[in-house]
Amino acid sequence: MQELVNELVAKAGLTQEQAEKSIEVIKTYIQSQLPPMMQGMVDNFMTGQQGNNDRLGE
Repeated sequence: MQELVNELVAKAGLTQEQAEKSIEVIKTYIQSQLPPMMQGMVDNFMTGQQGNNDRLGE
């Protein structure tokens, strides 16, 4: 997630705090639009963790 924060700071001119808050708001919004069983995948994606299904067809 730090990579995304850095991108927002560099390209959108946000402060570190603004970038972090923006990401949190977006993450919460995306999770609210997903079924509960998929919300954890958003957390994993945002923290850079990959689950067992990171490759299709296996």
